[in-house]
Amino acid sequence: MKARSPQTSLRLDAAPPSVRWHDGARLAFLGGELVLKLVTDRKAAIREGELLHLPLPPAASARQIQDGVESWLRQEAAQVIDACIGRQSAGGVRWAFSFAAKGGWAHNHADGSLRFNWRLIEQPAQVIEAVVGRAISSLPQPAVTNDLWALA
Repeated sequence: MKARSPQTSLRLDAAPPSVRWHDGARLAFLGGELVLKLVTDRKAAIREGELLHLPLPPAASARQIQDGVESWLRQEAAQVIDACIGRQSAGGVRWAFSFAAKGGWAHNHADGSLRFNWRLIEQPAQVIEAVVGRAISSLPQPAVTNDLWALA
């Protein structure tokens, strides 16, 4: 049996918001899962082990919970992608998030920038490293020359 791609699974396994976004929901994160815990004693979302404490009251709507979780996930994704780029390049790589429901994890643009799907944060760290590495390696490389005036 052929395994589904992670992005196909996201679309096929998606539950309606009212079912998926609630206290105790399980969230994909770095190849594992976090359990969502709604709390009123915090001012910001905080991960402690396998729990994600989200500062919302128990009566929060599914949309409020989804917005809070996705905001936290995008912040985490930005930190992880920045760290991967820092390890794999000499710097100067411009990137942004993609919010497209279809397509791959990374896209190169003609202007030399990269776009990464923010849901990449749901994949294991080694998958993220590989995606970032492939994207960086496909960027155009600057011409190497000994002629100082050729670079101007």
